[in-house]
Amino acid sequence: MSTAGASAATAAAPAADEEPHRTRRMERHTIEPRPGWQQTVEEQGLVYPLTRHPDGTLRPYWDESAYYSFTLAEVEALEEVVEELHRMCLAAAEHLVSENRLADLGITDPRVAEAVTEAWHRRAELPSVYGRFDLRYDGTGPAKLLEYNADTPTSLVEAASPQWFWMEERFPGADQWNSLHERLVDAWRKQAPLLPPGSPLYFAHSTADELGEDLMTVAYLKETAEQAGLDTAWIPMEDIGWDRLSGRFVDHQLRFIRSCFKLYPWEWLTTDRFAGHVLDTLDNGGGTGTTLWIEPAWKMLLSNKALLAVLWELYPGHPNLLPAYLDGPRELAGTTGYVAKPLLGREGAGVTVHEPGAAPAVNEAKPSGTREEPCCYQELAPLPAFDGNHVVLGAWVVENESAGLGIRESSGLITDEYARFLPHVIL
Repeated sequence: MSTAGASAATAAAPAADEEPHRTRRMERHTIEPRPGWQQTVEEQGLVYPLTRHPDGTLRPYWDESAYYSFTLAEVEALEEVVEELHRMCLAAAEHLVSENRLADLGITDPRVAEAVTEAWHRRAELPSVYGRFDLRYDGTGPAKLLEYNADTPTSLVEAASPQWFWMEERFPGADQWNSLHERLVDAWRKQAPLLPPGSPLYFAHSTADELGEDLMTVAYLKETAEQAGLDTAWIPMEDIGWDRLSGRFVDHQLRFIRSCFKLYPWEWLTTDRFAGHVLDTLDNGGGTGTTLWIEPAWKMLLSNKALLAVLWELYPGHPNLLPAYLDGPRELAGTTGYVAKPLLGREGAGVTVHEPGAAPAVNEAKPSGTREEPCCYQELAPLPAFDGNHVVLGAWVVENESAGLGIRESSGLITDEYARFLPHVIL
């Protein structure tokens, strides 16, 4: 569970002057930030410790003025939930493919659907590294799945590195739900035989990311691949070229790009001006293409909010799921209320909250309560508030196993780009 191998069951107690209150459930504690914390976390890989808000002010994104504590039993139970949810998501993906339901995800281009289907059938031959479940949890009831970020999840660096070093400094001998670094290195090492030989694994992000989050995430993943012994190279997505003579993707030195980890969503990769070339040269493990993309195309089955409705259809009443539908809010509009989520939205973009019985907002919904754009309508389960802060748990999966936790707080019910990251410990 920890990156240093310390067991929470036998760990020494935190320093007496900073010992957290003993608790039987998830709890929030305030604490004095370390002197020079901003420089410290920047040196540990977090390149944007501050966030610029709409009013122009800079406020901490990495927020160590508070932290969360969990018991070991609590974390072990959450780990089981995460791995069960992951298995259920894979079963839902199999259902979508076998029942030819990709159109429910908005995948209507026959070539894209074929690529996703082939990738799913060949998934054992394709490297797949990580994903992040967003969960509603307050320590008193079952965790509820809010969404699964399985294609381009971020907030990885802060979960893997700075919060671990924070714990070692503030609470020596404590433990943390955090084996991310070791599991990532091990995943690259185990999947290395699936990569094309004789060529480096490229790592790419979009330069359109002004914040630096994508750059930071890709740089960290590149580092873990190098620690696994892989030959790597670096390239922005915008610098990937197309060689018309050879019919292959190349870097700025005209070297073939045989494999590439991209922090660039598949829905962009299959719709931008190079989409035809991507599909023409896609290596889905059969050896017929020229470029192997990581994460693979089958992750489009899991990174789509329609998955939430399919899960509820397949596992109705499951304690870790919320009711969700694709054809409208149904009974949710008059009972619990609902959240309308665009199928491919990120960072809370386009999400609208509808309180029980409330009329749809102007220009947001049709008279029936459904919106013009494809959405998933999920039961409203307001994020729990700790000291007035709305909290969501980001539970990480590496390959098929639970690997760590990152916690974000927001001022409102929607976790957006102004959320804050807080560290945690296991007591």
